[in-house]
Amino acid sequence: MLRFLLQRLLALIPVLFTVAVIVFLILRLTPGDPAAVIAGNNATNEDIDRIREQLGLTQPLLVQFGIWLSGVVQGDLGYSFYLGKPVIELIAQRIEPTLSLAVGTMLISVCVAVPLGTLAAWRMGGWLDRLLSGFAVAGFSVPVFVIGYVLIYIFAVELQWLPVQGYRRLFGPSSQGLGAWAYQLVLPWVSLATIYVALIARVTRASVSEALTEDYIRTARAKGVTEQAVLLRHALANAAVPIVTVIGIGIALLIGGVVVTETVYAIPGLGSLTVDAVLNRDFPVIQGVVLFFSALYVLINLLVDLSYLWLDPRIRY
Repeated sequence: MLRFLLQRLLALIPVLFTVAVIVFLILRLTPGDPAAVIAGNNATNEDIDRIREQLGLTQPLLVQFGIWLSGVVQGDLGYSFYLGKPVIELIAQRIEPTLSLAVGTMLISVCVAVPLGTLAAWRMGGWLDRLLSGFAVAGFSVPVFVIGYVLIYIFAVELQWLPVQGYRRLFGPSSQGLGAWAYQLVLPWVSLATIYVALIARVTRASVSEALTEDYIRTARAKGVTEQAVLLRHALANAAVPIVTVIGIGIALLIGGVVVTETVYAIPGLGSLTVDAVLNRDFPVIQGVVLFFSALYVLINLLVDLSYLWLDPRIRY
């Protein structure tokens, strides 16, 4: 077990190094000059050249990468070209809204999708099963920004039940409490959770329906075990591994969904920070955020793999 943990943690190093190299090269080789963005439309070529030299963009790519990588190893992701602040500080300022959106979305998705998928498998072919199939197709087909704008129009513009955009902090001096925080995030949570409810519910239905055909289910029923216990303690418990796997995959997909959702609802998180950095060609911010998301995704996958040990004692690492 300890050996497996060490191997996975050590594997994080080449993964992050590969991500760093790819992102660094893509940013440098694609059209667009950060110095021109900073200088503005009325700047002369001399002004742009001076800014490029100040930013270190006149040095060879290998030298630029070496300087940035040495800083990363020491915990320094560099300074924003556009804002002039440390990238770590910008990530720390924006991480709460993103985590609030992502964690809330996954909690809602799991709490709704797993019971729905389990009931659909239990009553396969019934009205709930057919409804879930239709909802899954619609959830996969409709982009998250379309869902977001539809919900804004109905619940914020027409009914005026919920706020249109913005974010209220849960922690810090500007916090207005748990209620205000959750109230502001209802629409973003529902918008983003629609897709993941469809994904997780479909996988749950397939896994539980397969488990219900196994011999141990017939044995449990023959022993007089209640249908509820059969469904929860036997079928769902044995179908948990693929469900947890798809939840881990959903977290990876959630990274892209967070960027779009934060843009739609004007949430000042890492997604909107990334969009602004891309528009401003702010290389250090883009590199830092991508590296952060990559490390987070690898660690989440590690936690998913470790959860298999608890869900299925037959699995050994």
